[in-house]
Amino acid sequence: MPVYVVGHKNPDTDSVTSAIAYAELKKAMGMDAVAASQGDLNPETQMVLDKFGFSAPEQVTDAAGKQVILVDHGDLAQAPDNLADGELLEVVDHHKIGDVTTNSPIFFYVKPVGCTGTVLKEIYETNKIEIPKNVAGIMLCAIISDTVLFKSPTTTEDDKKACDELAKIAGIDDMEALAMEMFKAKSAVEGVPAKDLLFRDYKDFDMGGNKIGIGQLELVDLSLVADIRDDLYKAAEEVKAEGRHSVFLMLTDIMKEGSDLMAVTDDPSLVEKAFGVKLEGQCVWVDGMMSRKKQTVPPLQKVLGE
Repeated sequence: MPVYVVGHKNPDTDSVTSAIAYAELKKAMGMDAVAASQGDLNPETQMVLDKFGFSAPEQVTDAAGKQVILVDHGDLAQAPDNLADGELLEVVDHHKIGDVTTNSPIFFYVKPVGCTGTVLKEIYETNKIEIPKNVAGIMLCAIISDTVLFKSPTTTEDDKKACDELAKIAGIDDMEALAMEMFKAKSAVEGVPAKDLLFRDYKDFDMGGNKIGIGQLELVDLSLVADIRDDLYKAAEEVKAEGRHSVFLMLTDIMKEGSDLMAVTDDPSLVEKAFGVKLEGQCVWVDGMMSRKKQTVPPLQKVLGE
């Protein structure tokens, strides 16, 4: 029976590459592991897989009757549907502990680092399994993506060390050039429907009984979305109307290191209470806001409740 290694909904580069990298490790250890994703690839992830010779993983969105390993998440809201009707074998992640539970003990490996790729490198080393060159390449890209080439406050020394070592294995001499290639792919918005952009990197959170949606678009220049801001706002309004308390979209300027925070909420004061800046109109600039995990979710949870 195959074991599906799967990342979170609305997959990003870390969730997809971690599924591939961990499935490769498990196969080397004798497991019938299959990398899976819960959706289509975003432009950055597609670029990374193409660059290192991987095809898109199989799509698996329902865990019923399956054995699964979760990577890059541990929340039911982000996991495949009907997880309780499948068998969860392992969780490997770098986020806060979520609400996934099991009936028996499992392998659960979570570290406070910037990327699941960094955790996986440690697991490869612990098991004394050599990382293949192409796998090292996608793991490197995942860390670059999640830490925004070490600009994100989630970055740790472990992430930087892992990148240096993975770059050597992958034969990458210029990490900055690779990062810019990725960021340009990540910034591809032309011709993409606004709702697809909102969901490109999006997660729902339960905060004090309120369903809060937070998306993030990372861009090399905010001028790329200048003509579609109204469309993005309308898309966020539609998503909020589906039963959410608020929907936020972080329009993150990678070069200026901050985000224009778009907010669709019945309580505009929430933004000021959480981030110390007043929302006037659709958006407000939050200097230094680069990480949803560390800089957007915790302040909102503090105001709304866990």
